Amino acid sequence: MNVLVVGLSHKTARVEQREKAALAEREARAVLRDLSERPGVAETVALSTCNRTELYAAASDPAAAEEALAAALIAHSHISPDELACARYVLRDERAAAQLFRVASSLDSMVLGESEIQAQVRAAWETAREEGASGPLLNQLFRQALEIGKQVRAETRIGAGSSSVCAVAVDLAREVFEDLDARQVLVIGAGRMAEGSARALVDQGVGAVVVANRTVGTARDLAARVGGRGVGFEALRAELAAADIVISSTDAPHAILAREHVEDAVARRGGRPMVMVDISVPRDLDPAIAEVAGVLLYDIDDLERVVEANLNGRRLEAERGELFIREAVQGFSAWRSGQAAAPAITELRERAETIRRDELARVEGQWDSISESDRERLHAVTKGIVNKLLHEPTVRVRAAAEEGDGLRHLDSLRHLFGLEREARAKRR
Repeated sequence: MNVLVVGLSHKTARVEQREKAALAEREARAVLRDLSERPGVAETVALSTCNRTELYAAASDPAAAEEALAAALIAHSHISPDELACARYVLRDERAAAQLFRVASSLDSMVLGESEIQAQVRAAWETAREEGASGPLLNQLFRQALEIGKQVRAETRIGAGSSSVCAVAVDLAREVFEDLDARQVLVIGAGRMAEGSARALVDQGVGAVVVANRTVGTARDLAARVGGRGVGFEALRAELAAADIVISSTDAPHAILAREHVEDAVARRGGRPMVMVDISVPRDLDPAIAEVAGVLLYDIDDLERVVEANLNGRRLEAERGELFIREAVQGFSAWRSGQAAAPAITELRERAETIRRDELARVEGQWDSISESDRERLHAVTKGIVNKLLHEPTVRVRAAAEEGDGLRHLDSLRHLFGLEREARAKRR
C-alpha cells in the first residue's frame, strides 16, 4: 500500500487559486465520501487551511489514486482542471510523509512557526475518522505527524516572536496605530481564528472589541470571552464606520464586504485611517477595497512580508527542525516495512493455533475422563508453549522487515511452516 498526497499551497499557488481550492468542512466531507467510492483508494484525509489544500491517501495503485484525488478536488471545489494542473504537486511514500510532518511542524507554513496548524491537522484527521475514511496507514501517519509537530515546537525556538497569523495581524495594526488602547476593533466571524485574533489584540491592550457574526448568539459568546460586544451581520455596516481595525475570518464562500460598503464607512469616519486584515480563504473582503483612500487592506499573502524581518533566526531553528523530520520519516518508513510482515505472522499464528487445537481434540478423545479445570490448564500450558516457540521468529521477521531485508525472511517463514500450502488450500 502506497501513501500519496495531491495538493497545492502558498508555494505553488497565489491566494486567488488557493481560495478556489479551499474546502470548508462540508466540502471536505463530500470529498472523503466521494473518494471512498472510488476503487483503489483505501484511505483518505482532506486538509484545507489558508496556506494549502492537500488530499492524503493510501492506495494500492498510486497513479490511479492521483487522478482520483485530483478529480474529487475539482468536483467539490471551485478550481478548474487547468488551474489545478498548473499549481498541484504530487508526493509519494516517504516524500508524502515528510510533507505532512513538515506541515504539522509549521516548517511548511507561510508564517514559519505559526501555532494554528497543529489544531488544523488534528481536525482534518478527526473528520476523516468520523467519515470512516482514515485507516491504519493514515492513522499512523497523522498520529506521528502530530507527535513530531509537538517535538519540533518543544525542542526548537521556531515559535519565537510572532508565530501565528493572529499575532502577525496585530503587527500589521501596529504599523499604523501605536496607541492600540484608543482603537476599536471589529472582528468579523466567531471561529477559532477570529477568537485568536481578538485575544491577541486584547492582550495588546486594544480599546474595544466588537464581534460580528451571522449568528448573533455565537458573536455574543465570543464577545463575552474577550470582554467585547457581539452583533449580527445586519449591524455590520454601522459598526464598520466606528472601527479602526477590521479583522475578518469567516468560512463564507464569497466576499461579505464590497468596496462601496467601505467607501461609505470611510466617508463617515472623517478621514481617520482604517486597517483591514483578511485572513480568510476564500477572501471575505473584496480586493477592490485596497483602492479606497485611507484604507490599508492586507490579505493572507501579505502576511509573508510582515514576517520576513523575523525569519532569519527562525530559519536556523527550522534547519534543526528538519533533522527531526528526517528521523520521523525513517521511523514511519520502518513502521510501514514492518507492516509487510504482519500478514505472514498472522498466518503463522493461526496455523499454530489450528494445530494446537486439533491435537488437543484428538488426545482428549482418547481419555476416559478429564475435568473442566484440567482441560483449562491443558489449554493454557499448550498455548504458552506455542507462544514461546513463535515469539523469537516473529520478532526477528518483523525486525528484518523494518530494516529492509524482510522479503527473504518472509519467504523462508512461509516455506518452512507450510504457509504457502495452506494459502493454496484455502483458495480451492
